[in-house]
Amino acid sequence: MKTASEEAPQSAEQPGGTEDRSAEIHEAGQASSKKTRRRGNRENGTGPTADAEGESQKSSRMAWYIVKVQTNREDSACEALKRRIKVAGLDRYFGQIIVPVERITEVKGGKKRVVRRKLYPGYIVVQMELTDDTWFLVRETPGIGDFTGAIGRPTPLLPHEVNRILAKLAEEKAEDAPKLKIGCRVGDRVKINEGHFANFEGEVSAVDEANGRVTVMINIFGRSTPVELEYWQVEPAA
Repeated sequence: MKTASEEAPQSAEQPGGTEDRSAEIHEAGQASSKKTRRRGNRENGTGPTADAEGESQKSSRMAWYIVKVQTNREDSACEALKRRIKVAGLDRYFGQIIVPVERITEVKGGKKRVVRRKLYPGYIVVQMELTDDTWFLVRETPGIGDFTGAIGRPTPLLPHEVNRILAKLAEEKAEDAPKLKIGCRVGDRVKINEGHFANFEGEVSAVDEANGRVTVMINIFGRSTPVELEYWQVEPAA
């Protein structure tokens, strides 16, 4: 007859098995800890590749849309939308959000001044992927009205329209010399308000926007004579 000790199954552990198993568990724990730290760094934006991964996650289905906003609230509406996007965690569905402007030189009271003029007063331009969530977020932002286009079907900008807006944006960032705002065109009737020919009236025959000069044809001794003037030396004839 076999004893109880003889009938009991033999242990599967070989000599040294306990130590090997402990080492495996320790290594697995270290690997898991490292993976957790890397994931945490990415989520917190502290990892070495956090920025690169964030860029690669941007949606590839974006288009450009013009959005109506309250007049004179273009900048504040733009900032409010950016904040709501971040809070909602929808950054990957949005690109640039801009208020297109250009710099011009105006003359008031005989003095020149550079001002920034909005290209589309009452509108901002948004690069985004249109989904139910993004559409609702934009529509519900304070100061924002609706997308341009058919009701319920926003119309994206055409490529040449986008290029024009981005070109203006590039000019603004490059801080090129501001464009002169000359208030007359070829064929306009103007009055000279300063210089040797003050109070003469004539017709504009040429406009040099690059140098801020205009050529006016005036009548001198019965003959039509061209006179070149600074653009601020003329005003519309009454």
